[in-house]
Amino acid sequence: MTHRTIALSRRQFLAGTAAAGAFALSGIRPSFAAGVDWKKHAGTTLEVNLTKNPRGELLRKYQAEFEALTGIKVNAEATPEQQQRQKAVIELTSGKPSFDVIHISFHAQKRQYEKAGWLADLSPFMADPTLTEASLKESDFAPAGLSYAKDREGRIRALPFSVDYWIVYWNKELFGAKNIAFPETFEAMLEAAKALTDKSAGTSGFVARGMKNANTPVWTSLMLGFGQQAIGPDGKILADDEKGVEAAKLYQNLMTQCAPRGVTGFNWAECQSAFLQGKVGMWFDGCGFAAPLENPELSRVVGKVGYHVVPAGPAGPAAPTLGDGIAVTEASTKKEAAYLYCQWAVSKEMGARLFQAGAGVPFRTSIVEDPEVRKGVTMPAEWADAIAASAKVSQIALPVIIPITEFRDIYGVALTNLLGGGDPAAELKKATEQFKPILERSEA
Repeated sequence: MTHRTIALSRRQFLAGTAAAGAFALSGIRPSFAAGVDWKKHAGTTLEVNLTKNPRGELLRKYQAEFEALTGIKVNAEATPEQQQRQKAVIELTSGKPSFDVIHISFHAQKRQYEKAGWLADLSPFMADPTLTEASLKESDFAPAGLSYAKDREGRIRALPFSVDYWIVYWNKELFGAKNIAFPETFEAMLEAAKALTDKSAGTSGFVARGMKNANTPVWTSLMLGFGQQAIGPDGKILADDEKGVEAAKLYQNLMTQCAPRGVTGFNWAECQSAFLQGKVGMWFDGCGFAAPLENPELSRVVGKVGYHVVPAGPAGPAAPTLGDGIAVTEASTKKEAAYLYCQWAVSKEMGARLFQAGAGVPFRTSIVEDPEVRKGVTMPAEWADAIAASAKVSQIALPVIIPITEFRDIYGVALTNLLGGGDPAAELKKATEQFKPILERSEA
């Protein structure tokens, strides 16, 4: 077979993932629990604002099922991510949004929406057994998902929908050739990466995002293993303290000593392409990029890939977590009906479809651990095991702040400078001095 060297574009990747939605639901059938009055708002029409990605397309694909279940008519619009975000902010700021339900990216939108009071409190609905099926409990969501869902007063402002845990993809063939076991700690990961790097053979021990802005979540994810987030719950910047510096040093060592040439220009697509060719020992990134690795038309590593929860840092294991949610707008006059749609979106039935189609990973642990659901997952069992293990130790990977783009840009420059030999403490201090007034203005 002739293998092609491909750096998948985001459009190609999403199109391929969406196509997987053709797989039938396996191991679980749509059957919603008795007790919930699903027909309570029959005759209502809901306007739903979705992001155009595999998750949003899955909701639209099965929309008729929700309409039959509830008697509620749904008008769902799906637009590209950046366009959706911009349009939503304009409408929400006006106080009269055209939609009742919105699909949000937690790390990019949560704090802005929360501070502005744009999302309805779903806590009373979740506590009402006539509106919420018994299996939908807070305890069923991964810890990071629940943190994302709640505001600072502990009220639920969105239901956690789809999660992207960062995991380590590893090449079993390269590890076996060096007789190296998969590392269980950060220290061992660096040593393994060094041992796997062989310039003469063209192999690299490690790859992750090196491109400015894209590189920031790699560093903040490593920081979790040192027991810290870049910005504390009180809003204090911790990125340049001792733990932030240690995480930056680890990033610097992995990326300068063990990564492919040109890694400063790598986003996820370039990392994926390098790993597909079988010349990289470990790749650290989101679990949602796995499908092409098992596609013989694209990959030289089919059947050779291991999937593992992130090794433990000095503070213990922590699975970096990003994700999205589905919420009801505060301005909606149809909040209960809109909540029923959100509940359906995160139901076990829809979560199983999400998981099995490769469109995303549900935040609900009862779904990812269900052996019947797992039977229909087309990815290797080891991938699903890494997902389930990550859920138990999940922590939010990026700070939940309004100026997240500026955060990623400013610290991204610092990280890029590290790959050119910059001093971690000095670069992070400079970045913090630049970012601090921006953060303060956003919370004023």
